[in-house]
Amino acid sequence: MKLQTASVSTLLFDWDGTLVDSAQLGLTAFEQSFAALGVAFDHEIYRVVYSPNWYSVYEAMGLPKDKWQKADELWIQHYGEQTAQPVEGAKATIVELRRKGYHLGVVSSGSDCRVAREIRELGLDSLFEVVVCNEQTENKKPHPEGLETAMRSLGCAPEESCYVGDSPEDIEMGKRARMLTVGVRSAYPTSWKLESYSPDIFINSLTALSDHF
Repeated sequence: MKLQTASVSTLLFDWDGTLVDSAQLGLTAFEQSFAALGVAFDHEIYRVVYSPNWYSVYEAMGLPKDKWQKADELWIQHYGEQTAQPVEGAKATIVELRRKGYHLGVVSSGSDCRVAREIRELGLDSLFEVVVCNEQTENKKPHPEGLETAMRSLGCAPEESCYVGDSPEDIEMGKRARMLTVGVRSAYPTSWKLESYSPDIFINSLTALSDHF
């Protein structure tokens, strides 16, 4: 364990892109949802503006606000028609961290029904002590509410905690929550910006987390 991480006893993870390889699944669900709503889907705009806060994506993509709720419903429907797979090495990494005694949790902007289902399907439900999703927070990323909710549930302080994520919003959220941040490269379109947001630790794959914890 490095000095930088010596005080950390709790690791909180983003879900999409960080633990589950959902980038293409999410894109396909967006394409199908926009098509059903009769709105053109511009891949270049999506690549530039992608965010875990999907309402900012809707706005940037020109989706009328009165269609946002229907778009949410369609996205969940079309995403659910696909099968998510874990990021390479994710389960082994989580199992090893739990074996080492870390408290583990998930803080995601995804819907509770989807994230909870995928956690169960991937056999990770016994490893996470807390899961905070979109429905449990009023504010979306990068607001730190989700992380603060998870820390309260676990009874841990920011200086004892670390957030692992694959998007710039994840890093900003962790910093605003005053905790250590780890940026991990993913297939999501804005992941290439991670290093410019200065995470405390940057890794190219989740398996490299064991080099630090």
